[in-house]
Amino acid sequence: MNVSQYKTKTFVLEVFAILLALLFLAPFYLVLSNSVKTLKEILLDAASFPQIFHWSNYSSVWKMIDFPQAFWNSLQITLLSVLLIVLFSSMAAYQIVRRPTKFNSFVFLLLVSAMIIPFQSLMLQLVRVTSLLELRGELYGIVACYLGFGMPLSVFLFHGFIKTVPLELEEAARVDGSNPYGVFFRIVFPLLMPIMVTVVILNTLWIWNDYLLPVLIIGGNKDLTTLPLAVTKFFGQYTKKWDLALAGLVMAIVPILLFFLSLQRYIVEGVTAGSVKG
Repeated sequence: MNVSQYKTKTFVLEVFAILLALLFLAPFYLVLSNSVKTLKEILLDAASFPQIFHWSNYSSVWKMIDFPQAFWNSLQITLLSVLLIVLFSSMAAYQIVRRPTKFNSFVFLLLVSAMIIPFQSLMLQLVRVTSLLELRGELYGIVACYLGFGMPLSVFLFHGFIKTVPLELEEAARVDGSNPYGVFFRIVFPLLMPIMVTVVILNTLWIWNDYLLPVLIIGGNKDLTTLPLAVTKFFGQYTKKWDLALAGLVMAIVPILLFFLSLQRYIVEGVTAGSVKG
């Protein structure tokens, strides 16, 4: 009796899991199938399987948006921003944990509080400040903005993980004559790898797919157009080229999707490890 109940429950759970997976995969099917259709086929029946695969959509998008340049812009902005976020947030979190002064505690409180402020409430002020500082339309301007907005969550994650690092390791390094920078970069920094991978993945996904901040900061500088900005070229005021737009979305999604699938297991590991208070 128990065996039959167990099998029935397992079957029901498996069916529910399959249906849930299909629900989440439905958008991927729509994007992939419609990216190889003509605009007429999409408008007639977007859910149907393509009768003829129009791979020319991808070659047209490659030329129209200058995909190599847009890809390089997204890549360099993402790499520079993520590297700076990891470096500065890890150093800030280490200082806050190992030097628990009132000032450091106040700084940590400010960083955590910044996580709940909606970005939309800061857009007008951000445009004014970046214009005054001549950051708009510049590579260092968009990277600086990503550094500022990416620090709060990253510091919070590093803060929880650094508490699990044994203090005895740092004391032993100091006894051996290592200076504070040597203690951090030679002893502590390598031990932060699990949470570091988590921070890298989360910020990479955000920055690569972000549209709003590049619109505000990059503006009309075509030399820095990222993939999300380039794809909007197919959406005009009166016409929308869904066939080309969906092909462009696939081309923009594939690199970051492969990156995420190869490293996704580290997200749970890093967050779980960082949640343990030492």
